[in-house]
Amino acid sequence: LDQTFKVTSQEATKLSLAFSRPPLTPAEDCQKLSEDVQNAILAVATVYYWLPKGQGTTLRKMVRDATTEVVEGMIQLTETILSAPLESLSQEQLISTGGVWEACEQVSNLPRDNQAAVASALAACLGVVKDALEEMEHALAEGQDPYSDIMEDEELGFRGNRDTYWSEADRKLLSSCMGLMKASKACLKKVLGAVKAYGKADAPEQIAQLDDLADIANEISPSVDELALSMYPPVNQLAVRLNAAKLASVLKKVLEITKTSHVCPPSEEGWVQFLTGAVDHNMNKIKNFTQGQL
Repeated sequence: LDQTFKVTSQEATKLSLAFSRPPLTPAEDCQKLSEDVQNAILAVATVYYWLPKGQGTTLRKMVRDATTEVVEGMIQLTETILSAPLESLSQEQLISTGGVWEACEQVSNLPRDNQAAVASALAACLGVVKDALEEMEHALAEGQDPYSDIMEDEELGFRGNRDTYWSEADRKLLSSCMGLMKASKACLKKVLGAVKAYGKADAPEQIAQLDDLADIANEISPSVDELALSMYPPVNQLAVRLNAAKLASVLKKVLEITKTSHVCPPSEEGWVQFLTGAVDHNMNKIKNFTQGQL
């Protein structure tokens, strides 16, 4: 894969230089250039298809995304050359050529096995959840009006608009929702640590367990986002409860899958149990606060 990406990068450079200034490249040379570009792209695709599915779907998806980016980059460069008049190297052509180089350089950052791929996927999820949590903490710390920094008085017309404020009851409910969001962050952090420390990609069963973990963990950040969005005023407490229940269910599934996988030796079972308890505790409080809404 390394080799094919390198060749594709070189072919993009040759193609771009051939059409960087007049006179027009002779037809024979154009034919040769086209064939070389096509062969380079076919080689990239072929090597991707050589990667056995048994090596892990998470790894395969990351390699596929990198491969797609190279192919799409080359398509864009070709289209840019075809549509630009041959006077001098256009800004678009420079950007497109750079795009192919960048896509080809990504191969050096690709994970080498499914354990590394799953660790990378979990780290990406953790980043998104951290951002959502920080944003929500900031909004709650701003005081009663989470929109104060984005809405001017004249836009609202009337600052006393109830729809932009949290009531005392809202804040009690939100405090338990924040507990659930913090549990999401802790859960991803701990699972990532366990995958890095104990994850293996030597046997089919280990590879499959890692994929299962990545698949369910991928559901955490969208569930956190949905819960966070429903927490802004005007708060519909029933919607908050439903989104919280969905997130709690995803978290418990992640913890369950972790516990039964090879990344969870007996020494790790303590935090799995603790976080399961934390999810239940916050969810029970949310249910109590919203009982009247049912």
